[in-house]
Amino acid sequence: MNYKHLHYFWTVLRTGSIARASEQLHLTPQTLSSQIKQLEQRLGRPLLRKAGRGLEPTDAGRMVQRYADEIFAAGAALQDALGSGRDERWQAAFRVGVADSVPKTVATHVLEPCLPHLGSGKLMCHEGKLTTLLASLAVHQLDMVVSDVPLPASVSVKAYSHLLGRTGTSFFAAPGLLARHGWTPRRARTRLAQCLGELPVLLPGGDTALRPRLDGWFRAQGITPRVVAEFDDGALTKAFGRQGMGLFTGPAVLAGEIAGQYGVVCLATVDELAEEFYALSAERRITHPAVAAIRNAARHALFA
Repeated sequence: MNYKHLHYFWTVLRTGSIARASEQLHLTPQTLSSQIKQLEQRLGRPLLRKAGRGLEPTDAGRMVQRYADEIFAAGAALQDALGSGRDERWQAAFRVGVADSVPKTVATHVLEPCLPHLGSGKLMCHEGKLTTLLASLAVHQLDMVVSDVPLPASVSVKAYSHLLGRTGTSFFAAPGLLARHGWTPRRARTRLAQCLGELPVLLPGGDTALRPRLDGWFRAQGITPRVVAEFDDGALTKAFGRQGMGLFTGPAVLAGEIAGQYGVVCLATVDELAEEFYALSAERRITHPAVAAIRNAARHALFA
């Protein structure tokens, strides 16, 4: 792609017409139109169309414009950084991706320690599928990804997995749910397998790292749970659990917080149902102060 042609197209959209852009770029309207035609031929799509007496971007033109906004904003920031000696654009934000399978409560506690290390900057969080976040990490649009699995071997991204910690899994129930089925918290704790077999259960979705382990543990214990709902979102699971719709699971390291926040009781913790959490970064040896703060706090406090 000829980025000079891209800049011409971007300028036309910013000024609103070929004539005004020609004056700003010190080109004739004919030359400018010809250069934009070459860009359209290179991209294989029309980028501009007539709208009344002016021009407007096509759907492809709007997409190109969004990318051009970022490209030329980065160019302006580069010039400012070279002139001032301070890389304000990248110091201003710590960009983190959070895999959608990571419980929000865990993500909150994992990321909180980085805030004092951002100075005048800010934390920017993006949630999504792990593969999408890793693609952004690969092109340096993210500084780190929080995940419940290490870097998949099938993904060709140059990144490294840093274990933050591991925790067992706790089972929770609303007191009203237990009472409706003739159970007390004490009886449910001493007869967990029977309780899980009789009462409705809310499970994490099949895409989560915990679900296969839960299914295997149920089989090993001879439990056939009465699954009434599955959720990819852990917060939604807890919301249904708080309403007494079923027993549900949560990270043992946050058992007390979950019990207090949702008004439920912790029935038992199963250490063999371990969940692991990772910081995925482009650094083999962590030097970014915010990433280092997250790793150290997770290992020595949250998951200690």
